[in-house]
Amino acid sequence: MSRKALIVIDAQHSFRHSTYWSENDLPDYLEKQQALIDGCVQQGIPVIQVFHVEDQGHFSMQSGNVRALSELSINPQLVIHKRYHSAFAGTPLAARLTEMGVNTLIISGIRTEQCCETTTRQAADSGFTVDFVSEATLTFPMTHAHSGRVYTPAEIRQRTELVLDDRFARIVTVAQALAG
Repeated sequence: MSRKALIVIDAQHSFRHSTYWSENDLPDYLEKQQALIDGCVQQGIPVIQVFHVEDQGHFSMQSGNVRALSELSINPQLVIHKRYHSAFAGTPLAARLTEMGVNTLIISGIRTEQCCETTTRQAADSGFTVDFVSEATLTFPMTHAHSGRVYTPAEIRQRTELVLDDRFARIVTVAQALAG
């Protein structure tokens, strides 16, 4: 039997202070992320919130920015603080999921190609089934260091779907994740 948990990665105020922050895709992300949270709560699927923390700067606990984006209504059953890209690295997440009997993860949050993708890869390699809800992830334009080409969030999301699909995760919409 499949026991699911929703992982909401780094949907935190800290990003608003980053030089690359953009609100262009934020409304759509917030709508999809909230629908996913609400749908999971209605189905009794536990919600786990992950925050990235650092010793200094906008991601430090002292900054006051390590808190959920104010537009999200979220009341997680478990909160994890991480210092690496993967929500599993150096945290008790795997042990807690095992205690909860969870074997399927629904991945969402910020940034699509970094912490969401890295967590997905490690989850799959650790034996979890993963549903990657790319429409409930957010990222920002990135410039290639050598060519200078700017990749849009849509292109980055598409590339992430390409490398994860059928290898590390099933790529799903919010509706598909909630349907099973």
